[in-house]
Amino acid sequence: MTETWKPTDPGVLRLPSGRLVRGRGLRRPLPAGPVPTYAVHLLGKQPPEVPWDAQWLRWPDFRLPSSLTDAQRILREAWARADGERVELACGGGRGRTGTALACLAVLDGVPAGEAVDFVRRHYDRHAVETPWQRRYVLRFAD
Repeated sequence: MTETWKPTDPGVLRLPSGRLVRGRGLRRPLPAGPVPTYAVHLLGKQPPEVPWDAQWLRWPDFRLPSSLTDAQRILREAWARADGERVELACGGGRGRTGTALACLAVLDGVPAGEAVDFVRRHYDRHAVETPWQRRYVLRFAD
């Protein structure tokens, strides 16, 4: 088992279960310290290669994932792996798509869907989840 993030690491969100997940913007430099063991890149175009295990979820900026089925599968895998690995969710800026994906992980972790966006804004970034359709996506994620 890999050591997970520290709760004080930049961008780390502690889910109610205790799982720690890092959100980040790919346009910013990689934070100092440990690197992810698994990352989900939430981008409209294919991301650059990284030296750790990563998946690309096609997700154009300010929109929703191109495949809702892929999003469900990949985000469920990220949530499961966060139980013992350093999981990172990352888009360009680290707020809209990343915040939406983190809110979906919060729903998987037991946060009621109607409270997940506020949870992420309180504990990750107050500007997370940028559009009304991203908020609606979180509300319907577990359906």
